[in-house]
Amino acid sequence: MRENPLILIVEDEPRVSRYLRSSLQMSGYDALVAPDGVKALELVQENRPDLVLLDLRLPRMSGLEVLENIRRSNDVPVIVLTANDAEEDKVKALMLGADDYITKPFGARELQARIVAVLRRYRPAEPAAPRATVYENKDLRIDYAARQVTINRKAVHLTPTEYRLLVTMAENTNRVLTHDYLLAHVWGAEYADDVHILRATIWRLRQKVESDPTN
Repeated sequence: MRENPLILIVEDEPRVSRYLRSSLQMSGYDALVAPDGVKALELVQENRPDLVLLDLRLPRMSGLEVLENIRRSNDVPVIVLTANDAEEDKVKALMLGADDYITKPFGARELQARIVAVLRRYRPAEPAAPRATVYENKDLRIDYAARQVTINRKAVHLTPTEYRLLVTMAENTNRVLTHDYLLAHVWGAEYADDVHILRATIWRLRQKVESDPTN
């Protein structure tokens, strides 16, 4: 078991990667650096980091391709690093399964806050007292104790954030939930205005649990 969380920095600009590595180490994290997308995938497999900081503009393989490859087999939390004018890339990254994004330029305190928030969501929650051991609605079944979701008795793989969002909505069946409510309960108060993340996660969740996500 690791003493400190291990964070993989995927960044091709040496000045930025040095800054990130130094900031993380000063905050008590261990850090690895990958200068391109291909090396990033190798290090994810070899080291199983606790979190990935992923720049989207990389040599050899784009950040979006790296993210897509990671999500095929790994639930490691990913925070993407985007430029101010990269709104489209930001949305694509969230749709592909990024957990958060941070816009360049950013400071050490903002970075630290985002990392803490994302790692908190991936930490197993304390067993709360659900209304029932199992939730069932037509073909959907949630086993709270096993943290398992099935559709037509087939297991559905959800990321921890997707699972928390589904459970929050299941526990409020037939109630109208506002963006603010969902963001506060699933992501935390610091995400109160981040509708991008909410909409992208709902879109991903619908692809996994609905027979016709377009309806």
